[in-house]
Amino acid sequence: MDGQKWSFGFISLAFLFITCSSAELLIQQVIGGRGTEFNSSYSLEANLGVTRVLRDERPSSKIVTIAGYSVIKGRGEPYESSVFEAAGYKWRLVLYVTGNKNDGGNGYISLYVRMEETQLLPYGWEVNVDLKLFVHNPKQHKYLAVTDGLVKRFDAAKKEWGFGQLIALSTFENTNEGYIVQDTCSFGAEILIVKPAEQQEKVTFISNPPNNVFTWKILRFSTLEDKFYYSDDFLVGDRYWRLGFNPKGDGGGRPHALPIFLFAQGFRPNAVATNTWGAVNLRLKNQRSSNHRQIYSAAWYPIRSGYGVGVNNIILLADLKDTSKGYLVNDAIIFEAEMVKISVTNIVPV
Repeated sequence: MDGQKWSFGFISLAFLFITCSSAELLIQQVIGGRGTEFNSSYSLEANLGVTRVLRDERPSSKIVTIAGYSVIKGRGEPYESSVFEAAGYKWRLVLYVTGNKNDGGNGYISLYVRMEETQLLPYGWEVNVDLKLFVHNPKQHKYLAVTDGLVKRFDAAKKEWGFGQLIALSTFENTNEGYIVQDTCSFGAEILIVKPAEQQEKVTFISNPPNNVFTWKILRFSTLEDKFYYSDDFLVGDRYWRLGFNPKGDGGGRPHALPIFLFAQGFRPNAVATNTWGAVNLRLKNQRSSNHRQIYSAAWYPIRSGYGVGVNNIILLADLKDTSKGYLVNDAIIFEAEMVKISVTNIVPV
């Protein structure tokens, strides 16, 4: 057959396996004033306080290198960098090598980002920033990234954000740690503008949607070949569907049973193409009574066309060909699909 299909008896289970691969990172977390180090590829502490993660990549917005740290060691006044542009705005790094005493920085390096040239911005401006600040570790060829996981709101009332306790001086000035090499050290910043989404993708489940019953009558059943036959496409919700079967059987039901599958096809024009939930009652109609053969199927159908879900045995071929049972009448059978629940996806304002 052309499409991919899944068949089931009473229960159909699907499993999704996700594998992740990332370089192992060294994380230093400060808790209660004590520094602990451990290896991890993911930090759950981002929302619990400041995290410090060593990474390979340089900061993307600004790097300041001090060649001659010993000259300014112990000085209380801050060093202010040149103005730089990042994410469409102007900024400046502000570095306290003995810590900002007004921000709990005693015994630490303090580092901040200050927004500049704000007089050019419209009245009532505000800029939300995902901010990371950095200390270079040349010994390990890595950068210590410091963040607290919170979005920083820069506005007229607060133009400067950063960390009073970026890194302990006892760690930073310890030559074994590797932050100062040949009297040189570097600091950096990474500024990512957080612009709230204005639209969202909304998935809605609709029970008994309009035009949800499709009937397919197959004539001259006894003359059909050993291959898959497909109905015309029918539209329910935002997607086209079709029925399909092989009169000689399929999968585990072959050659003793009749299969039936529902296939997802393309989307109507201008529809949002995503996975589609389809729950359906598939029936082989009894043409002499209400004793129909029916199975219920529910699955996520992928975006691609030709994916089918159904059953390999809706009726034994021996029972089908027993004309007294009423399923095969005048060499014709009737399939019916009742779409009892589907999903529709739309892009809407948040």
